[in-house]
Amino acid sequence: MHKTGYFTHPDCRRHDMGRGHPECPERIDAIQDRMLASRLLDAVEQREAPLASPEVLELAHDPAHVAAMTGIAQEASEEGGDGLVFIDPDTAMNPYTWNAVLRAAGAAVAATDAVIAGELENAFCATRPPGHHACRSRAMGFCVFNNVAVAARHALEHHGLQRVAIVDFDVHPGNGTEDILSNDPRVLMVGIFQHPFYPYSGFGAHADNMVNLPIPAYTKGPAIREAIAKHWLPKLEEFRPEMIFVSAGFDAHREDDLGQLGLVEADYTWMTEQIMDVAKRHAKGRIVSCLEGGYNLDALGRSVEAHVRALAQV
Repeated sequence: MHKTGYFTHPDCRRHDMGRGHPECPERIDAIQDRMLASRLLDAVEQREAPLASPEVLELAHDPAHVAAMTGIAQEASEEGGDGLVFIDPDTAMNPYTWNAVLRAAGAAVAATDAVIAGELENAFCATRPPGHHACRSRAMGFCVFNNVAVAARHALEHHGLQRVAIVDFDVHPGNGTEDILSNDPRVLMVGIFQHPFYPYSGFGAHADNMVNLPIPAYTKGPAIREAIAKHWLPKLEEFRPEMIFVSAGFDAHREDDLGQLGLVEADYTWMTEQIMDVAKRHAKGRIVSCLEGGYNLDALGRSVEAHVRALAQV
């Protein structure tokens, strides 16, 4: 029986980086409301995101980075109330951030365990903060730890998989994932992103296991699908991944003000179906998808619905 897991936790809503910040708690509400209204919650297996351990985080991050973030979290909790401690100009911790961070990484790892165990065929993690800008030794771009990189390494190190793929369709390049996993022959990363755009990486010379597709602003869905069909899909087919991880950013939607690409819900459905086709052929259908960007709340809810509906095949 086809089962899709849906991992989330109320702690992910309590992380708040201040009034007007695009990476806001309401993102979780928008997804949850859409999942309820569409009755899609009835079609998935809801699971609570557990807390990740420091040891798991160190699969992808320098122990000194984990220790530094632990210290900043402690400082934020001592601030109390609405106190914020900034890690970089657009990334901060409040007293509740630490639990949200551990739940986001913990969801990715728990979903990986459940999918590999055969309890679920695939899973979506509706968690925040996002992760794909978090480098081995640095938090940045709203991200503290790299949830997808942690989960991918967990699959390799703890479950003994030989080859895993990461698909990143956020409007920004997954520079942190690239930093952590470049030149690891067990990993193939394929990504699309608007270029030139924050954090101004991912193009030009890069590692052999990275297939990056820089896309000019204002490109619409048909041209992006064509680029994916030409560049991503043959590489994924050739690599034959035993599991696929998705950095699912929905800020390439045409209604999202943080980017200038022109994707719509049907494009997210199409991309998800392409990923599922590869997973069915080579990976027993195993996919774990983690929320990254997506800041227009209405477009985010609709896009996640499209993505999860495709994963759940309903």
